[in-house]
Amino acid sequence: MSASSLAPSPDRRHDLDWIRIGAFLLLILYHVGLFYVPWDWHVKSSHEVPALEPIMQLTNPWRLTLLFLVSGAATRFLADSLAHDGRVGADRLAGSRILRLLPPLLFAMFVIVPPQSYYELVEALGRLAPQADAYHNAFTADFWVRYATASGNWCDADDCLVTPTWNHMWFVAYLLLYSLLLAGLLALTFGRLRGLGDLLERGLKGWGLLIWPIVFLAIIRWGLVLRFEITHDLVNDWYNHALSFSAFLFGFLTARSGALREGFIRLRWPALILGLVAWAAWAGYAWEYRAEDAMPAEALRRLMRGVYAADQWAFIVAILGFGARHLNRGGPMLHYLTIGVFPFYIVHQTVIVVVGHHLAQLRLPLAAEAGLLIALTVAACFLAYELARRMRWAGLLLGVRPQAANRPPLAA
Repeated sequence: MSASSLAPSPDRRHDLDWIRIGAFLLLILYHVGLFYVPWDWHVKSSHEVPALEPIMQLTNPWRLTLLFLVSGAATRFLADSLAHDGRVGADRLAGSRILRLLPPLLFAMFVIVPPQSYYELVEALGRLAPQADAYHNAFTADFWVRYATASGNWCDADDCLVTPTWNHMWFVAYLLLYSLLLAGLLALTFGRLRGLGDLLERGLKGWGLLIWPIVFLAIIRWGLVLRFEITHDLVNDWYNHALSFSAFLFGFLTARSGALREGFIRLRWPALILGLVAWAAWAGYAWEYRAEDAMPAEALRRLMRGVYAADQWAFIVAILGFGARHLNRGGPMLHYLTIGVFPFYIVHQTVIVVVGHHLAQLRLPLAAEAGLLIALTVAACFLAYELARRMRWAGLLLGVRPQAANRPPLAA
């Protein structure tokens, strides 16, 4: 048994709490950015800003992989807290995850997310028939009923809008699935799955902590990404599952490893340098071949898949290393935001879509429009959280347990 597994482990990790908060807040800014870059999204500003693309690429490869890793670590602390008489408590873990994640997922799919689909249709209709009254037409009549019953038949020449949908809540759906799979694995192995953490610790000594995960990420990208593009549809999303579930399981298995935590700290500066170099290469490649009909050479595409993997893991190592080194303090702000980022996540994209659509009609200058969009999104997130805190058990619909306000923060 490794020395680190014998050392006492904390019941929570303040650094992971802070990293989780930061990753969710970056995600909000990323979705604001999607309103402005030329990439396809639900609604678009009249101000197109192609220069944002390299900045968006700075977080694009690793932000969600990092969130799955941190969520896996949080699940480890939760599973340990639910163990009884040394037994793993897989049934308790499954029940806790269902109670925590399923109500907000269903609530979001039928209440929070539908406005995103509605305004996506409104803007699509505006492009098809610019003179139409987009808010009073047969295309969107009886919208919610047609949305909820999958009877909208909203199609154009290229694709159809399939409803009900989870849009940004795919992360919660996948997290629930991975948590239930993990609970099943723990039950089948009687908890011995957690012993794999010691094997990972031994295999990732020294520079291996930086190198071997990059090799793994490159292999799954080479092998799966062309056959299975990321779809978020749960069923045909095998590259995304290989990436996200691996990160989730890694976080679960290594959350209590003091040796790996020290390894992240030791490698933080080399990882940051490697991440920045890989980002510059990937962002330059994506910019050079951004046109829809651009066809890079196959050898270059294969090389850039490896660069993408290096970008992914190097930034994650740097963030975990700097976080472990500098983000070890708790306090009321951490407690407040640790609980709050989940309702922030649930409501933020709908606010961006709805507010963004209406701000675009005002034809404001770019700086005023973007500033208002960010400010109103942040205000709506805090308002949703404050309402959820006062809703008792109904607060579960926005991801807030009634007793959470009086509980010390975990990284969950």
